[in-house]
Amino acid sequence: MGAEDGDVKYQTQTVKAVRGMETRTAAKWRAQGWELVSTNTGKISSELTIRRPKPKTPWILYGALVAIVVVLIAVLIIMNALRGDDSTAEPAETPSSTATATATIDATPSETPPSEPTPTNSAAPAFITSENNPEFAALLALTDYCSPDIAAFASAHAGGTVEFNGHIGAMNSHDGASTRYDFLIGAGDFSEISAPGPSFQYRDVNATSDLHWTGAQPDSVGVGSNLHFVATIDHYEESSCLFLLDPVQTSWR
Repeated sequence: MGAEDGDVKYQTQTVKAVRGMETRTAAKWRAQGWELVSTNTGKISSELTIRRPKPKTPWILYGALVAIVVVLIAVLIIMNALRGDDSTAEPAETPSSTATATATIDATPSETPPSEPTPTNSAAPAFITSENNPEFAALLALTDYCSPDIAAFASAHAGGTVEFNGHIGAMNSHDGASTRYDFLIGAGDFSEISAPGPSFQYRDVNATSDLHWTGAQPDSVGVGSNLHFVATIDHYEESSCLFLLDPVQTSWR
């Protein structure tokens, strides 16, 4: 999407932000050279319209690309010409000599018996935790919930299962439903001052069966609840900086 302001051409786009996090989202995009144009605040999320000047493509770049193509064509022509001289190559070994060599090798008894495969007792951990995965431990301590490290981790471990202590930082109705919610989940204990780690989210779930409670199930759950989560990695949503998870087990702590 493009726009013009005088002689400057802009590219614009719209990104989403969780209610209450518009300022942090705008700051993240501003650090990448984007300018906030407008904010459309909704009940659950907000839409931020941002823009930045389009980079000018120098004509010299096109000339360089043409030169590279010409060089590649010349290399291919030379390689095809060299393949035509294969008639001077040495003849391959005759089938009879190959068979004799093979028979001689097979007839020689082996002095060393084949070694038995060494069994391994190590097994990959069932769940990714901060104790067995330093990468995940560093992720839970991040102060930038839009860090590119989060996107890289989500992509590398998609479909895997994570386990961590966390809390519910926000709880909104999903599309106006009365029993379906979007849970914003943070790492560690709930605090009104700081919220380290990614902005995890359970999207479109109810507070009972979908959370798969283990142990004693609380009478109610909401913002500020400190819980233990086991969840499957879905994907990282770069437009909103949300790290989507699917609940596997939830327990009160």
